[in-house]
Amino acid sequence: MIYGIPTYDLPLMGGVAFLSYLIGSVPFGLVLTALSGNGDIRKIGSGNIGATNVLRTGRKGLAAGTLALDGTKGAFAVFCAFVLCPFHTLAAESLAALCVVLGHCFPVWLKFRGGKGVATGLGSLLALMPVVGLCCCALWLIFAKVTRISSAGAILAFAMLPLLMIRPGGVAFSSPAYLAGALIAAVIVLRHHANISRLLRGTEPRIGRKNA
Repeated sequence: MIYGIPTYDLPLMGGVAFLSYLIGSVPFGLVLTALSGNGDIRKIGSGNIGATNVLRTGRKGLAAGTLALDGTKGAFAVFCAFVLCPFHTLAAESLAALCVVLGHCFPVWLKFRGGKGVATGLGSLLALMPVVGLCCCALWLIFAKVTRISSAGAILAFAMLPLLMIRPGGVAFSSPAYLAGALIAAVIVLRHHANISRLLRGTEPRIGRKNA
C-alpha cells in the first residue's frame, strides 16, 4: 500500500493523475490571446503563456481572464479527484494538485514548454488546503505589491509554502498533502530560475511593462 491505497486502486489513481495533467495542460493564456487577435503570446515579452506575460499585451481583461482560468483549472482538477476517489480522497486530491501544476508547466501540446504554474498552483492549493492557499495568495499579492515584481511575489510565497503547511494545526509531514505542496513549491520556484537570475542582476521587469 501507498498512503493506505491498495494495489488494485492504483490504476484509478493513475487515471486521476493523467486527467489532472490534461486539465493543467490547457494553455488558456495562449488561447485567449489568439482568439482576441493578439497573436501568439509566446512571441511577446518573456514568451511565457501565463497571466503576467499576457498583461504585457496591454490587455488587462485578457490577463485577468488568464489568471482566473488558470487558477480554476487547478481547483477543478482537485474537485474531479474528490468525485472520482471517494475512498482515498486526500491522496487523490493531493496527486491531482501536483499533476495539474505539472500539466500547466509541461504541456505535451506545446512540446512541454508551458507556464510557471503560479495561478494553477494557487488554485489547486485553495481547493486542497484552503487556509494554506489563502495565506499563499496573500503573500504573493503583498510581495508583488511591495516590489512591483510579480515573479518576486510568486517566488517568495511558494518558497514559504512548506512553512505555511506546518503552522499550528496544519498539515503533518507524513500527509500526502504536505508532499504534494512541497513538490508544487519546488516545481514553481525552479520554473522561475531565469527570473531569480534577473532579480539578482536587478533587471527583472516590473508589473505593467510591455517590453519585458
